[in-house]
Amino acid sequence: MTHLMGKAALAALATAFAGEAIAVEWNVSVWGQRRAFTEHIEKIAELVEEKSGGDFTMNVSYGGLSKNTENLDGISIGAFEMAQFCAGYHRDKNRAITVLELPFMGVSSLKEEVAVSKAVYDHPAVQEEMEQWNAKLLMTSPMPQYNIVGTGDPRTTLDDFDGMRVRATGGIGNAFESVGAVPTSMTASETYNAMESGVVDTVAFAQHAHLSFRTIDIADWWTENLNPGTVNCPVVVNIDAYNDLSDENRAILDESVDEAIAYYLENYGELLNRWEEVLAEKGVEKVQISDEVLAEFRETAGKPIHDAWIEEMSAQGLPAQELYDLVLETLEKERM
Repeated sequence: MTHLMGKAALAALATAFAGEAIAVEWNVSVWGQRRAFTEHIEKIAELVEEKSGGDFTMNVSYGGLSKNTENLDGISIGAFEMAQFCAGYHRDKNRAITVLELPFMGVSSLKEEVAVSKAVYDHPAVQEEMEQWNAKLLMTSPMPQYNIVGTGDPRTTLDDFDGMRVRATGGIGNAFESVGAVPTSMTASETYNAMESGVVDTVAFAQHAHLSFRTIDIADWWTENLNPGTVNCPVVVNIDAYNDLSDENRAILDESVDEAIAYYLENYGELLNRWEEVLAEKGVEKVQISDEVLAEFRETAGKPIHDAWIEEMSAQGLPAQELYDLVLETLEKERM
């Protein structure tokens, strides 16, 4: 009897260990603090834990695992299973998705931003480039058009932009450079001190980042309608970790993406509704750029930069024209 009970106990113990082995815990590398920009990540972590009954969990780390500019490198070596990064941080590592950061592409809503990002992420050339970093594109982090905050007198003409030191990355940085500004791609967490100390005159961000990184706290003005473009910040997963998931957990992760994005859009919409109150509370002047100046800016920083990107990326073997056309065709479909 004792021998039989021993066998039963061992069997129960083996079952318990098997159950533990099934449990999956992912580390997720982001930066800054929890904010509108990371709500889809927080939501997907909540969803996978709930749907898996606790067998699949995610630990979201805000800067504890890696610098934001090194998240793609961390994914490539398996230092963590999931991460967020922005294409402008290392354009040479993610050339194909920089089509989404070209200035004045005409994206006018978060919904359109989600659509064009998904279309580009699904393109074989984009996926192949990401595979070089052992990364699978999971979802985008849609952001509205960037606008700049600054101190001192408002910048309302292209002449005012000449010599302006602006924190701007990717295509937005290229746009400002084309009209004589001096862009710098410092990390978001460095912008407050840079602006306070006068290292930069202005900072280009979406609204949530002006709030999260406190640039709005020291701003005198904000351009309400400059809208030069936005940055593209994917959430990626390590391919090996993704493939190692059970079929059930992989399905849970995949099916939770749309729910997480929907939650993100709803949450960001609430932030945009509060933005006017924030400007009034902090005494920040809303600056309207004239239609004439905007047209001049688009002419200088739109098509010439688009054409240069297509030529450069094509020379590097990417289907640049195809990716560029894909963005425009997706926008057209979204508006039908």
